[in-house]
Amino acid sequence: MSRVTITRGLSDLRGRTDLRGAAGRVRNPGGGRKKIADVNPGMSRRLKDIVEETTAGDPMSPLKWTAKSTRTIAGELTRLGHPISSVTVGRCLDEMGYTLQANVKSREGSRNPNRDAQFRYLNRQVKGFRRAGDPVISVDTKKKELV
Repeated sequence: MSRVTITRGLSDLRGRTDLRGAAGRVRNPGGGRKKIADVNPGMSRRLKDIVEETTAGDPMSPLKWTAKSTRTIAGELTRLGHPISSVTVGRCLDEMGYTLQANVKSREGSRNPNRDAQFRYLNRQVKGFRRAGDPVISVDTKKKELV
């Protein structure tokens, strides 16, 4: 800090008995860093687009999450021209109602290289049916093993 700033602060402290302003605040309203959505309005739409295709959760509850990490999402947004940190992505996801979930896989198996493409295809199909007003049924199945 500069000496002038310290001197000015000391004189403010000596001249006041109550440090709070008219609104009962120490700082004036409007101070501090602005919200990312206000500074970069297109970022929120891009964030929704990125997490939408990998959103998961129980359709009967408001709990939802995404399979992508906050670092991966931050990297994608930065490549799209919206520089943002993974911490800010986490905060934005929280404001959108997402929870941060760790990926847990109980049994390892061979992974299909087209898995992401399959889920994107299914997501496009679901959107098309919902736009048309048709119902969508989600069925989770497991591969049967011969005993």
